[in-house]
Formats: sequence, C-alpha cells, structure tokens
Amino acid sequence: MPFSVDHLAELNLLGQFPSTSNQEGLKVHSHSAAPETVRAAQNLYSKGLISQRDGGYLTPLGAEAVELTQKLQSILSNP
Repeated sequence: MPFSVDHLAELNLLGQFPSTSNQEGLKVHSHSAAPETVRAAQNLYSKGLISQRDGGYLTPLGAEAVELTQKLQSILSNP
C-alpha cells in the first residue's frame, strides 16, 4: 500500500518533533505554514499523536510514532 500525500506530510511533520525531550514541541502557524503541513498537524491531532491542532507536544502515542518514523527513515537511508 503506497503512502498517500497526507501520510507523507504527517511523517515529515513527525520528523520535525524533538525526540530527546517531551518538554519541547512545535507550533504550526496556519498563516505561514504550507497548507499540507497545517492539514498534517490537524490530522496528527485527530489521531491523538500531538496535543494541539496546531502542533503542541507529542502524546505518548506520538512519541512512539516519532521513534518508529526515525527507524523507518534510517532503514530507508541505508544503501
């Protein structure tokens, strides 16, 4: 099953969250961020991965998703 454009945007946004601290988050500014990034933040919030519709902090599920995203990126980056 291929990743949809929305899934790729969500993965890209998850990859921007700091993975070393749960005290750091992100803010997606709807007036300056790309529409797909704004939509990705809303989707991640709806799925319970982040604490706010415009970013915020990772939830426990979101932290797990970031870890898995980083592992997948590492696997795909190796030749």
